[in-house]
Amino acid sequence: MAITGSGSLAVSLSVFVISAAFLPKGAAETVTVEGQNLATDNVSVIEGEMATISCRVKNNDDSVIQLLNPNRQTIYFKDVRPLKDSRFQLVNFSDNELRVSLSNVSLSDEGRYVCQLYTDPPQEAYADITVLVPPGSPIIESREDVVSEGNETELTCTAMGSKPAASIRWMKGEEELTGEMAVEETYDRMFTVTSRVKFSVTKEDDGVPVDCIIDHPAVKDLLAQRHLEVLYKPEVKIVVTYPEGLTREGDNLDLTCIAEGKPHPHQINWLRVDEDVPPHAVVTGSDLYIENLNKSYNGTYRCVASNAVGEAYDDYILYVYDAPTTIPTPTTNPVNTQDSRAGEGAPQKIDHAVIGGVVAVVMFAILCALIVLGRYFARHKGKAPAVQSYLIMNTS
Repeated sequence: MAITGSGSLAVSLSVFVISAAFLPKGAAETVTVEGQNLATDNVSVIEGEMATISCRVKNNDDSVIQLLNPNRQTIYFKDVRPLKDSRFQLVNFSDNELRVSLSNVSLSDEGRYVCQLYTDPPQEAYADITVLVPPGSPIIESREDVVSEGNETELTCTAMGSKPAASIRWMKGEEELTGEMAVEETYDRMFTVTSRVKFSVTKEDDGVPVDCIIDHPAVKDLLAQRHLEVLYKPEVKIVVTYPEGLTREGDNLDLTCIAEGKPHPHQINWLRVDEDVPPHAVVTGSDLYIENLNKSYNGTYRCVASNAVGEAYDDYILYVYDAPTTIPTPTTNPVNTQDSRAGEGAPQKIDHAVIGGVVAVVMFAILCALIVLGRYFARHKGKAPAVQSYLIMNTS
């Protein structure tokens, strides 16, 4: 069949092309005339990869199939390629299909391709090729490299040169964050996407990864990661190295101050709240040592640690007992404060010397009672029979 023919054929073709122009873009078109069915499919392809266009005919009556580019230049007429673009290659040609591949797809290849069947009137079906361009590696930046606990930090993530525009998600550890996203169209329908996220940090956030995750149809598992570096003031705890249990006169006391922070505490001080530390107390680094305790040392001893972020402290209440002759009175300790009068949650110890003294007093009282009773019975010995005789005489 000739490409140029009667005027009626040209008019029919023009009318068909005009009506086809109003079909929705992006949809696979199917035209049915006199039992013949021409169909094709839209194609999405990643830049640099291969696209395949298939023109399919059902119930073909030996009509010619050809493929046109968006400029309506013939790519293939039957199995012949008039277009001098070697990236187009014939994959299959038969009465029912013309299938063509396009390698190394670029943005300039995007558009509407036409499958044309030479019937009377001619049929056309449209295949839209959409070229996807993945974004480059995302770039994540922080407003500051190091942030102190309690302060706010801001992170920015940028995904450049994608088509269509990418979307960005944020994860802090297992927690999803909400960012503010901005999309900018650059050149040749390409997009740059920027997302910003703000949040306050705690010391628990130190070392936690923050992920900027890119979602795009042309790429998977694309992300950028940054670990938080958080500075925080020291955490302080006093540990009693010696003695175990109650502190008594004559004992020695050894306390250790454990302080952790970021940066590491540069200064650790011992003091006695409202009073001076005993003159012969020895402070060695984080240790406080006091020998030969007496009651004048009673009081609250405090360890204070500081770094560039701030300072913190822990308290130890010292109560010195006499020799073990009394049962110590239970006390109530302030929260987070150690007390030498009893271990935290430990039961009070019973003084066995006190119990022995009580038993001795009781035994002495019993002995005195027996002596008094013995003397009483000895003094009234012999008087009982006379009373008995008097009673017998009166009854008779």
